[in-house]
Amino acid sequence: MRGGLVAGGAHGPEHLRALTAVVLDALAEAAPARGGPLPAGGPEAVAQSTRALCSPVLPEEGIGPEAALGDLVRAVAEGAADPADPACVAHLHCPPLAVAAAAELAGAALNPSMDSWDQAPAAGVIEELTTAALARLVHPTAPAPDALITSGGTESNLVALLLARERAAPGPLRVVTGANAHHSVHRAAWMLGLPAPTVVACSDGRIDPDALDRALAGLAGAPLLVVATAGTTDEGRIDPLPEIARIAERHTAQLHVDAAYGGPLLFSDRLAAQLAGLEQAATVTFDLHKLGWQPVAAGVLAVADAAMLAPLSLRADYLNADDDTEAGLPDLLGRSIRTTRRPDALKMAVTFRALGRRGLGELVEHCVRTAHEFGRAVDAHPQLRLRPGGIGISTVLFRPAVADALSDEAGDAVVAAVRRTLLAEGRAVLGRAVAADGDGRSRLWLKATLLHPNAATADLLPLLDLVTAAADRAVSEPAEDRGEIRGVREASAADGTEVPGRERLSP
Repeated sequence: MRGGLVAGGAHGPEHLRALTAVVLDALAEAAPARGGPLPAGGPEAVAQSTRALCSPVLPEEGIGPEAALGDLVRAVAEGAADPADPACVAHLHCPPLAVAAAAELAGAALNPSMDSWDQAPAAGVIEELTTAALARLVHPTAPAPDALITSGGTESNLVALLLARERAAPGPLRVVTGANAHHSVHRAAWMLGLPAPTVVACSDGRIDPDALDRALAGLAGAPLLVVATAGTTDEGRIDPLPEIARIAERHTAQLHVDAAYGGPLLFSDRLAAQLAGLEQAATVTFDLHKLGWQPVAAGVLAVADAAMLAPLSLRADYLNADDDTEAGLPDLLGRSIRTTRRPDALKMAVTFRALGRRGLGELVEHCVRTAHEFGRAVDAHPQLRLRPGGIGISTVLFRPAVADALSDEAGDAVVAAVRRTLLAEGRAVLGRAVAADGDGRSRLWLKATLLHPNAATADLLPLLDLVTAAADRAVSEPAEDRGEIRGVREASAADGTEVPGRERLSP
């Protein structure tokens, strides 16, 4: 049957050509049908429409490749939160570049598995070239740096803690990190059987060096790992890396930096100085599906010395037998904690070759510049308030001014309601973050993480009016009804009205 045709081989491209046309047609039709950055109606409405197109997923008799692709691609695209829409700014979730997405097609068609040379002859070389370039970018003066391809920051942090644990002796490794650290640091310590990390205080979203110094002194005698962050999830803050590196060295602690967000600043000659001190870390997490515009997944762990990766080595006779390795077949198994792996380096390498470091740096600079321009627009808006402390990389925190006229709890409820209302109406995907205000008190803020490599500030300005209008409505509603996604949908269905018309931001 036609659905059984393979994607590779001499005839694979022709098989794919017709099917990719179906996919592209469905994608082209989906954005206008969706009408905004995400579908209106909330979880129940999306689930209902998706199930209608996709059920049954496993029928007794197939419906054919064209029909299946048409239905399911339409479902996933019409029901998507599209990061290519300028109003989709909640997360470290970038719109992938077309060139990277096209490279994914080649990787999927050829399907190399990166755990042995005989499954990935050329793909293994491309990964080697890619990791060498990234390792040298992160550790430019190290004699023998290296890097691994991972599924993202969570895996990179896990492997970094694993490598640090294997270097630690005697006694269990003690991890010391800031209150601003990503949750994956704590999860990695738990998964590796390490003591719970010691958490030190932060000032303005960054590790307080004095607090770090005291914490390390209190753990004297134990093997230590300091985990700093270059680009926090909530605020985009970069820890004071040079000072942290000096403190870690004074206490003979290893240093890992989670630069999943901030790492790509290194592509820019103008912005790289913000990461001064990063090169002193033994290990560095670096994501390219954030400020790198790659399809998920595209993570990297850079190490200052390739010898640090020795604990990952193992033998499996069917993948890297000793005599095969001695005969010259490259050993790929020790390049990951995973066995079967996608050729994720391919899309990275294609992007690097297409744009070059300077081209990538220009895209990073565009996002940072746009964030500062957007922040100034927020600050100038009479009905909005920019969080004190400035912009963190490309993250902007703000809240409607009407929330400040209420108690802290009620004001935060209005901020949360604004976000949920815009989600329910399909108008905007804004994030949320709890962060200190100018008076030192923690408050809830709306978060815009600007990762679109082409969007102009003018494309983002309609968000401001959407937020203020939603805030005015939220203040006028009873507290128990604020931001109820289900309520928006059910009320519309009950009285025959539609969700208010959506203003589409420019792509």
